[in-house]
Amino acid sequence: MKKLGRHVLAEFTNCDCDSLNDSAKIEFWLNEAARVSGATIVKSVFHHYNPHGVSGVVVIAESHISIHTWPEYGYAAVDFFTCGDNVDPFKACDYLTEALGATDVLTREFARGIPSVSDSVLPHKPTVACATEELAVEVG
Repeated sequence: MKKLGRHVLAEFTNCDCDSLNDSAKIEFWLNEAARVSGATIVKSVFHHYNPHGVSGVVVIAESHISIHTWPEYGYAAVDFFTCGDNVDPFKACDYLTEALGATDVLTREFARGIPSVSDSVLPHKPTVACATEELAVEVG
């Protein structure tokens, strides 16, 4: 794989139920998790569902952090998708574990990128606008 990024999926359980239903808190915590991880925040958008639950995303220059909460189960699903070498998604995960009051967290990490016969890391922002021809030769 020609690796472009890291995608960490996290399952937060036994969280504080009231906090999981507070969209202002959740938005603050996800923005703070982005800062702690070393990410550059671009914008955040959050939505509170009726009767309960919050979904939101913090768009970062390096990709995104998103959350979906189920207060009725004390559960939150969080995605940390980061590109480049300057962001540590596990620092964001550690921050959210404490903020959400989670007693259990399960994480899985996936490499994201272009399928290839060889493994390497592609630069986050190459100088070429579109390098698909070069990559197609190696993949095909």
